[in-house]
Amino acid sequence: MKLSTLKHPAALIGIAAVLGVAFGLIAGEWAANLKVVGDAFIRLIQMAIVPLVMASVISATGSMGGQGTGRLAGRTFGWMIGFSIVSAGLAVGLSLLLQPGAGVSFDGPVDPAFEESAGEAASWQDTVLGFFSTNIVGSMSTGAMVPIILFALLFGIALNQYIAQTGNRLVLDVAEQVQQVVLLLIRLVMLVAPIGVFALLAALAGDVGFAVVTSGLAYLGTTLLGVVILFVAFVAVVAVRCRVSPWKLPAKLAEQTVVAITTTSSAVTFPTVLRNTVEKVGVSRRVANFTLSVGLTMGSYGAVLNYTIVVFFLAQSGGVSLDPLQIVFGMGLAVLLNMGTITVPGGFPVVALFLASTLGLPVEAVGLLIAVDWFTGIFRTFLNVNGDTLVAMLVAEADDELDHDVYDGRADAVPASESASASASASASGASSRGTTAG
Repeated sequence: MKLSTLKHPAALIGIAAVLGVAFGLIAGEWAANLKVVGDAFIRLIQMAIVPLVMASVISATGSMGGQGTGRLAGRTFGWMIGFSIVSAGLAVGLSLLLQPGAGVSFDGPVDPAFEESAGEAASWQDTVLGFFSTNIVGSMSTGAMVPIILFALLFGIALNQYIAQTGNRLVLDVAEQVQQVVLLLIRLVMLVAPIGVFALLAALAGDVGFAVVTSGLAYLGTTLLGVVILFVAFVAVVAVRCRVSPWKLPAKLAEQTVVAITTTSSAVTFPTVLRNTVEKVGVSRRVANFTLSVGLTMGSYGAVLNYTIVVFFLAQSGGVSLDPLQIVFGMGLAVLLNMGTITVPGGFPVVALFLASTLGLPVEAVGLLIAVDWFTGIFRTFLNVNGDTLVAMLVAEADDELDHDVYDGRADAVPASESASASASASASGASSRGTTAG
């Protein structure tokens, strides 16, 4: 039993994370040489994200009837936007109560790089326009997820109408097969995940250490408290609406949680989340493909919480009082940035500087926020990826596409390859009655 536990992917990655931190602290700066190994692992996952997301969204929307697509999208967006607003509201309450930026003093000069970056930050109008690509190939090359998802969504809707008119499913079948092949590719890459995680954390611990945390404990504590409150609240909503036991969720979310907190990347964790949501939680692949793909950019509840806290931290550290209109505007920006932020490690500095420049807040404290961002990245990513699974459960339950037998462990989920074949067969046999498709 113990041996089988040690062979579990989550256990192996967790052990690698602990050993990596220990090795980094012992080896010191030399451990930074291992970073290239960790970066290579991250890139192996990242290279598959764009084709996986595009194939998932196209296959999900292309195989549904028009009304089904609208209901599925409406429920998905509704829950995600609702959870995001709750996250921002909680962040405001905690920031006003705990004052994470109060008493923080910055007497030194501002890093010129911060000032230059803040001056170059795009306006919110440019941010919105950035969601709409003039060159989808260019967006694919840069990994701009919002334009990619919008294109895939529209392409899937057009493909759905094309199939209804012609009965030709060739393109849809190709999209479904591409998705399954990419998932298999990522499963192969995940075999070396413990090595990649060991290298990443060893380099981090050796180069930075943990002393930097002490100067941002109030900020980190506020963020962590918000994540815990939100996660408990989200799980309670799911338990009530989906009629499931919340005590079974930890084991089902364990693997994706470990990947999330060790890579601090929603995008890198996406394939694991997609697999676990279908095979362990019992969400139908149709709902999982659409909801989780959209969740990559709209389901960043931890990011919304963190960005709103950043607004107050910068204001409080600089002695700036925010009026109600600025607070509402800051919440709106946090929700907006939730849909536009890069879903891989490294996007936070741009967000922090954007918020500071847009709201007229001092940028002196941005350096501290960046220094401890690895830790807040853990908190953000934990809530982002698990929140997406919870939303998928809520959407699936509304359409009677949450398999309670799979969730309760009374039945096994259909393997990925068989699921794709079954989905294709069901779609083909039901082509003449798509209007009855649940969704």
